[in-house]
Amino acid sequence: MAQRRDALGSLELPGWKATLNWIAAVLTAMIFIVSGLWKITDPIGAAVRLSQARLPESISLPATIVLGIAETVAAVLVLVPRFRKWGAWLASGLLVAFMIYIGVNYNALHGEECNCFPLIKRAVGPGFFIGDGIMLLLAFVAGYWARPAEGKRSAIIVLAAVTVFALVSYGVIAAKQTGVKAPAVITVDGKPFSTQRGRIFIFFFDPECLHCLDAAKRMSRLDWGDTKVIAVPVAQPQFAQDFLRDSGLKASVSTDLQVLKKTFPFGDPPAGAAIENGRQKEPITKFEGEEPATTLRKLGFAR
Repeated sequence: MAQRRDALGSLELPGWKATLNWIAAVLTAMIFIVSGLWKITDPIGAAVRLSQARLPESISLPATIVLGIAETVAAVLVLVPRFRKWGAWLASGLLVAFMIYIGVNYNALHGEECNCFPLIKRAVGPGFFIGDGIMLLLAFVAGYWARPAEGKRSAIIVLAAVTVFALVSYGVIAAKQTGVKAPAVITVDGKPFSTQRGRIFIFFFDPECLHCLDAAKRMSRLDWGDTKVIAVPVAQPQFAQDFLRDSGLKASVSTDLQVLKKTFPFGDPPAGAAIENGRQKEPITKFEGEEPATTLRKLGFAR
């Protein structure tokens, strides 16, 4: 009987308020569960998005995991009537913090594509704040008419379960990306090329991406030694040579994007894979500030 009373707690409200409360809660949960699980199951790709939004790369990955946990917990809590108020306030806090962050960096990010919530394509501008304002209103309605929250112990168990899931997910992804076997032969500059000997750095880029151009210009100043640099365009391959000429990066070009991306998955470019004797030593995902130069030097791929 007690469990049944908990499950129907929000129905003690007048009918229309209970209906709006459930609608707001379900919509809020849908938004946050998609966003949270995306960050948990693809932390490396999501971290790249955060760094492109001017978050320091040194903290982008841990910040992604923490945000993924917080968003997923908020989604779960807001669906349960006795946790709903906590979930709604957590979701509201995350939205307010995000809006403040974008506001502080508005001039630098204006017009940039912001895909922090997957499946919602939008650019930073006035409409961005309208969209987040609607999400904030949904979370507020879900929390305002919710019953008083109770059950701290159960809520902590939810937090612990999501945290364990996030850490295990990251561990599995990290393990899979280290030691991955490269395709034995790929096409480079129109000819077969073996990946099984020596050091090879594969650079995934978009010829129309300014982040990629900036990264390539900085990498062009590295002493690569005997490392073979192979540039792989993810779009507009006809502009690959123009991109290399403009950036000054001395590299060969491969158009085997599909097989290479399947072997070395990544989110948005720029991205890279450091391969030695046919196996990946480490995925390269950081391309801001001193990166990837610091990591490439540590691995012995550049001087």
